[in-house]
Amino acid sequence: MTDHVRLSSEPDAPPARVARIIDAIDAWNMDVTGVRDYRPVAIFLRDDDGEVRGGVTGGVWGGWLHVVALWVDEPLRGQGHGRALLLAAEAEGRAAGARHAFLETHTFQAPGLYQRLGYVIVGELLDYPPGERQLILRKELE
Repeated sequence: MTDHVRLSSEPDAPPARVARIIDAIDAWNMDVTGVRDYRPVAIFLRDDDGEVRGGVTGGVWGGWLHVVALWVDEPLRGQGHGRALLLAAEAEGRAAGARHAFLETHTFQAPGLYQRLGYVIVGELLDYPPGERQLILRKELE
């Protein structure tokens, strides 16, 4: 093995290459904390043809549900699907031992939905993107 390394910008890197970095961080976190139980969360909203029209993804680790992404196809918004997806993710989180949940969202996305379901803002990045804010929210699941 060589000690020579170089930087390589690869904005179009294949998912497997990107996953290598995430997997290495996850392994380090588990080694340092001793907490090895990770459970992925992936719940989809499908139409009659089986097409994905929405979903929620994330994972449970260290007693926390991290909601990474929640999306509902635009024509289906405002009908309770986002709420149903988030509540389903919370239920899976609880079943996997999560006592808390957290997520990130922007002010132009759906912070009101999360707040109506008991999430509270615990942090924010101002002017990201310009004129907006990114919010970090949490909720107790117990």
